[in-house]
Amino acid sequence: MNQLSPSTVPAHVAIIMDGNGRWANARGLPRAMGHRKGVEAVREAVKTAAECGVSYLTLFAFSSENWNRPESEVSDLMGLLKTFIRRDLAVLHKQNVRIRVIGDRANLASDILPLLLEAEETTRGNSGITLVIAFNYGSRDEIARTVRKLAEEVAAGRLDPSQLTSERISASLDTADIPDPDLVIRTSGEERLSNFLLWQAAYAELMFVPEYWPDFTRDTFRTALARYAARERRFGGLQPAATLAVGS
Repeated sequence: MNQLSPSTVPAHVAIIMDGNGRWANARGLPRAMGHRKGVEAVREAVKTAAECGVSYLTLFAFSSENWNRPESEVSDLMGLLKTFIRRDLAVLHKQNVRIRVIGDRANLASDILPLLLEAEETTRGNSGITLVIAFNYGSRDEIARTVRKLAEEVAAGRLDPSQLTSERISASLDTADIPDPDLVIRTSGEERLSNFLLWQAAYAELMFVPEYWPDFTRDTFRTALARYAARERRFGGLQPAATLAVGS
């Protein structure tokens, strides 16, 4: 088992949970079975993150582009989301987990939005790990919505253009009070961000693991955290002079 030092555990881990359908296809199962197995992996990931001292865990649950999937698959995903909140909310609340939801809430179905709001409100006062659910989320859409909002403030005279700093933009995004991710993990071996936290992940460490999301276990997560701990983050700067090799 990987031994983790609290000083090297990332405060915020974000995960692109990819590969549910391929996991199912590889076993000759319907794609829906892959999504159901993926929910089990979600429960394990939240538990592991909390045990390891991660303060924020963001999961890319449903992108704004996922509506283009077959209607039957979208329906199944919505059903799983509703089941997860109804069945797991009480458990997460008892475990002191705080839930946040990011993404476009406009035009969400009447049986989805109230559940998301209930999850946030029920756990608002909790002080443990914050579970951020990216639902109906796309980073370009988030940035566009933010730009429109700031442009309206400028047009109304409430905001001077000189105040449009990167800090002001960050404070206007869906993740306004959430620190930027230190580590972004994508499962299934794919190596792209797929419109996920593009602004926030500017200096995040990126990690691509071969396991499909349903196979993302406690040990897989801890191994990823150990690999993160071995990296040196410089945020555009240089290594300490004593460690620079000739020609660096």
